[in-house]
Formats: sequence, structure tokens, C-alpha cells
Amino acid sequence: MSKAQSAQETAPEDIQIRAEPIELSRLLKFAGLFESGGEAKHAIQNGEVTVNGVVETAVRKQIPAGAVVACAGRRLRVRV
Repeated sequence: MSKAQSAQETAPEDIQIRAEPIELSRLLKFAGLFESGGEAKHAIQNGEVTVNGVVETAVRKQIPAGAVVACAGRRLRVRV
């Protein structure tokens, strides 16, 4: 089982943001999945991130409230 598959099987944790949408790379850094924006961008470009179950490779993808983002064994549901 891949990391992406196991992340999709866990219940998502809520991540609170101030305003929507939020850029995908910023969300991953804000949530603490990566220490830098560069690390987050690298993971996105390598296909290691899913948004609502679909692999997302656009670093600047705008993520709305309610979306579920999975990466590094964690699932995050975006809340405003």
C-alpha cells in the first residue's frame, strides 16, 4: 500500500484558515507537513499530494474550504 493510499483511509483532521481559497503549497507549510515552501512545492510537483482524492501537481492550485488534502500520511480538511 502506498503512502497516498494509507493517507486516504484515515479520517481527515480539520485545518482552520482565515480566508479561502488558500494556495496548496502554503496550506501544506501552514499545516506543518513541510518546513519550507520549497519542500511543499517539491512534493506537489512529484505527485505526492492529492486534493479530494485526485493527484494535484499545480503548486499554486487554490484550495477552497471543504477540500480534503492528503500528503505525508495525513489528511487535512480545510475549514474557514
